[in-house]
Amino acid sequence: MRSLWIKRIVIAFGLVLIFNNTFSQKLTNVLMKKVDKSIIDAYSIKTYKSVSIEVSEQINSNTEADFSNKNFNIIYKEETKIGYAYIGRGNSMKDVFDYVILFDSDLIIKKAKVLIYRETYGTQIGTQRWLKQFTGKTLADELVYGDNIVAISGATISASSMSNEANNVLSSIKVLIKNNIL
Repeated sequence: MRSLWIKRIVIAFGLVLIFNNTFSQKLTNVLMKKVDKSIIDAYSIKTYKSVSIEVSEQINSNTEADFSNKNFNIIYKEETKIGYAYIGRGNSMKDVFDYVILFDSDLIIKKAKVLIYRETYGTQIGTQRWLKQFTGKTLADELVYGDNIVAISGATISASSMSNEANNVLSSIKVLIKNNIL
């Protein structure tokens, strides 16, 4: 009898793993479609080529943003570099959200967009009205939530997280430049 329960638990656990892998793959596909649409809209292009920037584990460990998942890419229109895209994940109150920060070819933020937000509270961080304050920020800027980044009542954790994420990406790109990766 005990072995039957163990078999059931193992089968159930296996099904959960299969479900989670399938769900993760679908989520990745949905996320990448949203990234694709964001790039096409922001750069006003119909097609583009994206090339991942390879960052060694050693250099990645010295950055505040994570570059280990091929989530920082150069965007090309035909053979001309038109910008960069960083795809990241930030913390909300009880879950995480996915975002993209698009840069022009001079590494000035062109657009920030929340792609997938998984909670009912704090959704205001996804509005272009709030996100447009990141546009035009450069590597020289330090983003401070509640100072040069406007706070949002009811979305404090998410808005603060998005501000910190953008700040981490900017400071991490400086590390990439210093190490001749960009």
